[in-house]
Amino acid sequence: MNRIPTNSKKLLALNKPKGYIVTRSDELGRKTVYDLLPEWAFSEGWMPIGRLDLESKGLLLFTTDGKIGNFLTKPKGCIKVYEIWVRGHVTDEHIAQAKRGVDSKHGLLKALVVEKLGMGGAKTKLKIVIDEGKNRHIRRLFGAMKDPKFGTPLKVLELKRVSIGNFELDIKSGGWRFLSLDEERELIPKFMR
Repeated sequence: MNRIPTNSKKLLALNKPKGYIVTRSDELGRKTVYDLLPEWAFSEGWMPIGRLDLESKGLLLFTTDGKIGNFLTKPKGCIKVYEIWVRGHVTDEHIAQAKRGVDSKHGLLKALVVEKLGMGGAKTKLKIVIDEGKNRHIRRLFGAMKDPKFGTPLKVLELKRVSIGNFELDIKSGGWRFLSLDEERELIPKFMR
């Protein structure tokens, strides 16, 4: 009896915890995301699609198909959603400025959507939606703005990617799984399959 495969052979997802670097090896001996995956992920050339810095956590996709990786990381190619905690009081003007964008040496940094989710002391929880991801994009975007009360730069204290395209994070921290074929179809256009 032939079984029809239900899992993607092109995409797997990892819920990256803080403290892991997104690289195949690290000369400083730090833990890498490959320490969380089976050995075959390294030996068979599964590569991360995009990055999350050492202090960030959340959804990270891997593929062995360079075309898929390029499609999901090119500007305007795919929506990414984050939940962040920012030190400082994020005002309506900060939110408007984040949507307009701030100039940096890395180009214009901006968000498509900024939604206030809550407050805790001098911290603000936000939902951020972007369709490109320059190096440390969200951290630099908010770091370019000042807390109105103290005049200090806003600082992203915690950053978690919760979705890429239609795929929402549903894996425990440090866990991984293959995407289903349906999830793959929703994420990757037909012409690339």
